[in-house]
Amino acid sequence: MKPDDLARYGYDEAIQADFARRAAAGASSNAVTGSLSPLPAEALVSLPALGTPERARLRAAGLDRIRRGEVGAIILAGGMATRFGGVVKAIVPAHGARSFLEVKWADLRALPGQVPIFVMASFATDAAIRAHIAEKQLSGPYDVFVQDVALRLTPSGDVYRDAAGEVSPYATGHGDLTAALRRSGVLARFRAQGGKTLFMSNVDNLAATLDPAIIGLHDELGGEMTVEVAPKVPGDKGGAPALLDGRPQVIEGFRFPPSFDQDSIDVFNTNTFVFDAAAIDRDFALPYYRVEKTVDGAKVIQFERLAGELTAFLPSRFLRVPRDGADCRFLPVKDPEEHERQKPLIAEVVSSRRSLED
Repeated sequence: MKPDDLARYGYDEAIQADFARRAAAGASSNAVTGSLSPLPAEALVSLPALGTPERARLRAAGLDRIRRGEVGAIILAGGMATRFGGVVKAIVPAHGARSFLEVKWADLRALPGQVPIFVMASFATDAAIRAHIAEKQLSGPYDVFVQDVALRLTPSGDVYRDAAGEVSPYATGHGDLTAALRRSGVLARFRAQGGKTLFMSNVDNLAATLDPAIIGLHDELGGEMTVEVAPKVPGDKGGAPALLDGRPQVIEGFRFPPSFDQDSIDVFNTNTFVFDAAAIDRDFALPYYRVEKTVDGAKVIQFERLAGELTAFLPSRFLRVPRDGADCRFLPVKDPEEHERQKPLIAEVVSSRRSLED
């Protein structure tokens, strides 16, 4: 990648130099310090059941906000495009001939008005996503913006180079979200047009749709960030809501001290959030965490940040959501094998979305 390309994707020499210093300093613990405990049960809110008057009331409130043009949707489609054999996951057929991005797009376009769609890509997915949107003639207001890029390092802190002598860029994580929204001008334009609330979900979680009832509930809960959490099942990995020094926030799985019983928390973060747009229109000192990877047989170091860490800065509420049934909101697909297993559930969830509460 040429220097001009690096700059276009948010490369920062000062940040890269800090990464180099940290890599050379060796391994350090990512574990949190302080008083850590599970959230009290009353801190987890559940969405009222489908068909109930309370759900209908919340839905009506959210639809009113959507019709007024106050709600936008962010689809995370960045990363390194490696888990689907080098193909950008967002453009892979997910349900019949429709791609992951097309399914998410159609759900948003089924809502009243014209919900603006903002796709966060990376240097590895940007061109393919833009071409896919054009090829499929996906309609309505949208924008594509890109997360940051950095260069992989050797354990001694030098820039890693492959056998051909080329540097190895990588995307620095979905924690780039707020910085990328601001750097691209997307957030400023959204707010200038009357936008107030942003719903964010992963492109590979087809169950995480923009439900107007969740927008209504977000407003009633009164926080600046609402986090969807789902019941744990064996094999789940990721962050979970906890109290750290009395503050409710998402703690990433690798940050729990070995002495903490993670099974004492029965839900985990699905990476589906609702934000107050004004609240995220500022700088956040999100930490970058050291990650060890293997590239072409060589050990490399990279540093990444995570969007869930915004809960350490924003008053946050935690919404328990189902992961099965008609109201399912968590159905991730991380690789082709999982995609094949999930196809029947994807078909069920996508078809159910066409009839729910119309």
